[in-house]
Amino acid sequence: MAITASAPAPALDSDEAIFTQESPYALDALTEHKRNGLELAVRARWIAMAVTAAFLVYVIPEWDVLYYHFILALLCLNGWLIRRVGRVGQSRLEMLLIFADLAIMTAGMVIPNPFSSEDLPLAIQYRYGNFIYFFIILAAGTLAYSWRTVIAIGSWTVLIWLSAAFTAWWFAAPQSGMSAALLAAVEGNQALAPFVDPTDFALHQRLQEAIVFFLVAVTLAVSSRRFYQLIQNNAVLERERANLSRYFSPNVVQQLSQNDEPLKQTRRQDVAILFIDIIGFTRLAADRDAYQVIDLLRDFHGRMEREVFRHEGTLDKYLGDGLMATFGTPLAGPKDATNALICARAMLTSLADWNAERRRYGESEIRVGIGVHFGETVIGNIGANRLEYAVIGNAVNIAARLEERTRELEAQLVISEALRQQVQAEGGPANLERAGFARYPASELRGLTRSMTLWALPR
Repeated sequence: MAITASAPAPALDSDEAIFTQESPYALDALTEHKRNGLELAVRARWIAMAVTAAFLVYVIPEWDVLYYHFILALLCLNGWLIRRVGRVGQSRLEMLLIFADLAIMTAGMVIPNPFSSEDLPLAIQYRYGNFIYFFIILAAGTLAYSWRTVIAIGSWTVLIWLSAAFTAWWFAAPQSGMSAALLAAVEGNQALAPFVDPTDFALHQRLQEAIVFFLVAVTLAVSSRRFYQLIQNNAVLERERANLSRYFSPNVVQQLSQNDEPLKQTRRQDVAILFIDIIGFTRLAADRDAYQVIDLLRDFHGRMEREVFRHEGTLDKYLGDGLMATFGTPLAGPKDATNALICARAMLTSLADWNAERRRYGESEIRVGIGVHFGETVIGNIGANRLEYAVIGNAVNIAARLEERTRELEAQLVISEALRQQVQAEGGPANLERAGFARYPASELRGLTRSMTLWALPR
C-alpha cells in the first residue's frame, strides 16, 4: 500500500522563541508563516488522500480496500487536529500529533490488511517500497518546520520504521520449507536467495533506508535553520525600515532601501515646495499646559503629514508649529506641482473638519497659512556620518515667504505664478479664479529683489 501525506506545520523551538520575543516583527512573520503553512498542509493532505483513495480502488478492486481508506481518513483527521492546535512556540500536543502522524503512516505501510483473504508473508509488506513516501513528509516539512522539529521527524521516523521492522522480524513465523524450496530453485545461489525469498525482511536494507533518511533530515534541518535566520534578518530590516518611516517619508525610505548608496548624488531638480504654519500659535499656546500644547501639535502634524503622504509628497521637516513638504523628491514625478496644490487644498479640508470637531468641544479654531512654490532646488545629503536629506535653494525661500504673506493678504493659501504655470503644464486647471483664487500681480516678497505674481485663496 502506498500512502502519501503532506507535512503538518511547525512547532517552534527555543531558538525561534528567543528571537520572536526580541522582535515583534519576527513574531508576526513567523505567525503568518505558520498560519499559511497549516492551511497549505491540510489542504494538500486532503487532496493527496482523496487521490490515493481513488488510486487504491483501481489497484485493489475489493471490499478490503476500505481498511486502507480508514488509514487515509485517520491521516486526514490528524491533519485537521494539527491545524487546530498548531501555534507559534513550543506545543507538546502538536508534537504528539506529529508523532502520531508518523506512527499511523508506518502502521498502514507494514501491517497487513486484516480483512484481506490473501495469506502473504509479513516480509512482503516491506517489499512494496512505501518508505519513500516519508521523504515527501520530510521535504514538505522544511517549508514550515523549525530545524529541531525537522530533525525530530527524521529521528522519529527512523525509530518507528526500524522498531516495526525488527519487531515484525522477531515475531514472524519461520517458513523454512518455502525458503528451502526457493534456495533449491536458484540452485543454491546464496547471494540471489534473499532477493527471491518472500520471508526475508532484508534488515540491512531497512537499516540503509533509515541511515539515508536521517542524513537527509539533518541536511534539510540545516536548510530550515538558515531559512528561519533569513526570516529573522528580514524582520530586523523591516523593523529598521519601520523606524525610518517614523522620521522620513515613505518614498524616501523606499529609495534608501533600494540603493546601496544612501541616496543619489547631489543634483539640481525642479521641485514643488509647501510650507504650512499655525497662525497665532504663540498666543494659542500661552494659556495651555505644555502637555496640552504637545498633544495639539501631534494632532495637527499627524493630520497634515497624512495629507502629504497621501499626495505622494515628502515630509522634509517639522518646523515647530508647522512643517515643510516637497513634491518631486527623491525622484521627480509627472504631476508634482499638481500634487502639491491638491495637497494644500486637502490640508484645508482636513483642518476644517478638525475645527468643526474642536467647536463641538468648545475649543478655539486653528488657523493656518500655506505657501506653495515650484522652482529649481539643490537636493542631496548633508552631514558626515549622520546624514540629512536636504532640499535647499531660492525656491525654498520663496515658498516660506509665500506662507508668511498669507497674514497680509488674509488668505489661507498663497501660491506662485510659477506653480500655476507648472500645474497648467501638467494638465491641471489653467483658470484659478474659478477655484476661488484672487490674483495679485507685481507683488513683492521680503528678502527678494524681484516682484512676482501671486495667487491667494481668501479665508
